[in-house]
Amino acid sequence: MEMQWWIWLVFGFALVVLELMLPTFFILWFGIGAVLVSLIAYLAPSLQLDMQVLLWVIFSSITTALWFKVFRKKPDNRWTAASVIGEVGLLTATVSEFHKGRVRFQKPILGNEEWICVADTEILPGERVRITAIEGNTARVTRA
Repeated sequence: MEMQWWIWLVFGFALVVLELMLPTFFILWFGIGAVLVSLIAYLAPSLQLDMQVLLWVIFSSITTALWFKVFRKKPDNRWTAASVIGEVGLLTATVSEFHKGRVRFQKPILGNEEWICVADTEILPGERVRITAIEGNTARVTRA
């Protein structure tokens, strides 16, 4: 049985369009594999169906493996609660032992530029403070 090259192309584009409608980000690689098979089937029209299916499986596997190994963005593990100890920020609201304040950092710390903070002593706005601990979603600070 001979399968025309354009059928693989339509199948590949249909999978890519299906990927646009579904949030899986997995069907895309099968679509790219089908488009690659259509190009090879166009260049080698005598290619049998079983070889075309085998190439589709191989190309789909390779593109999926490349996504997971090479192209996928690695998680940013630079910032952990322990790694932000010692960061210095500017206090924007008064903080004391029984009153929570706010501290703003020049660059985001664990995804936030501004943090709710607590301190053992009263510190007025405009002073620079240093993180001594992260307690849940609150930063414990002291004067820098």
